[in-house]
Amino acid sequence: MTTALVLGGGGVAGIAWEAGILTGLRRLGVDLGTADRVVGTSAGSVVGTLVSTGADLEEAVAHQIAVDTGPPPAVDVEATMRAFAVMSDPSLDRLEARRRVGQMALAAAVDHAADRLAAIGERLPIKLWPERDLLITAVDAATGEFVVWDRRADVPLVLAVASSCAVPMVFPPVEINGRRYVDGGVRSVTNADLAAGARAIVVLEPLGALTPREVLDAELGEAGAATSYVIHPDEASLAAFGTNVLDPALWGPAFRAGLDQAPALAEPIAAVWS
Repeated sequence: MTTALVLGGGGVAGIAWEAGILTGLRRLGVDLGTADRVVGTSAGSVVGTLVSTGADLEEAVAHQIAVDTGPPPAVDVEATMRAFAVMSDPSLDRLEARRRVGQMALAAAVDHAADRLAAIGERLPIKLWPERDLLITAVDAATGEFVVWDRRADVPLVLAVASSCAVPMVFPPVEINGRRYVDGGVRSVTNADLAAGARAIVVLEPLGALTPREVLDAELGEAGAATSYVIHPDEASLAAFGTNVLDPALWGPAFRAGLDQAPALAEPIAAVWS
């Protein structure tokens, strides 16, 4: 393995923005889709699957614009903030923090959002694991254990993606082989340490403005790549995201924001990737 593409979480906005960045870079001759390993967490699991299966990202976003026209999922802000407080509590062991958040997710009354979560995976144009090295992250809701799905796991790709997108307190945990799983972002919004062994790593981090940089720095240090580059949304992209990254109205604006940001990234990304 020489190159790795790490795609972080960020809701609808994150999926569309990442797709826009990758599409814009490809148009400029920099194809991150050639990565030897793709790591996808939450929104990144959707984009990582699209990239790894050879899907047309622009067509995929256009399809979402056409079919995902409902209101954003209802969010219990107070419950969500409690979960995030647990995840960010430095006094807690990381496994214990994930277990507590998982227990909160199991108890949350969010079954009304199950159909919307299921649609994330069902709308993938290709639903079989690719031969590519695609890693999709999730967390066991009962134990807090970190799980990495790949083509060797006895897990349908659609369920793997849905589990990685099961944001606690927003969507219900996803059942796979008798256990229930939540968003891989409960462990990290990027999980970039899974790119260990790559010479060059490019990270797309839609929620970089909200995430402590030392977390990603530690992951990249553990990965040990000779070169790496982290792409965060620029000011125009952040403005396009607005205040609710789960809003389906963001498919178009966030994708266009990624396209518009890509030209400024082409030269430095090409230097890392080559």
